[in-house]
Amino acid sequence: MALSEREAAAAPFERQVLRSAGEHHYLRVRLELPDGGARPNVAQFKLLVVSALRELHGEVGAALPVDVLTYEEKTLTAILRVVSSGLVKLWTALTLLGFYQNRRCAFRVLQTSPFLLALAGNSRELVLD
Repeated sequence: MALSEREAAAAPFERQVLRSAGEHHYLRVRLELPDGGARPNVAQFKLLVVSALRELHGEVGAALPVDVLTYEEKTLTAILRVVSSGLVKLWTALTLLGFYQNRRCAFRVLQTSPFLLALAGNSRELVLD
C-alpha cells in the first residue's frame, strides 16, 4: 500500500541514532592489591593509570586526558573521567595492568556510563527499609 502525498506530508518520520550521549565517559574502578602493603594516594593512583596507558598504548595513550574525580584510599575505588573516544583505550590499559611497585595488582571496572549521575548509586546494592 502506498501512502497518499497528503498523509506522507502530515506524518514525517525521521530516524535518529545517537552513537554517544556525551563527550565524556565515566568509570568506577577498584584497584585490587591481594598482598596488601602500601596503598597509593591519589597522585600515585593517577600516575598508575597514566603508566598503564603508556605501557599498552605508548606516548599517545599516556597523552589521553583522564581525570580522577573521586578517590577513596580506604577502599581503593575511584571515579575516572575520560573522553568518549578514549574509553576503550583506558579500559584495556587498566584491565591488562598486572603490577604496582613490583607487586601483583588488578583493576576491576565496576561501572561505566556516559552520565556521571548513573554512578551515584548501584541498584544491586540498594537496601530498602
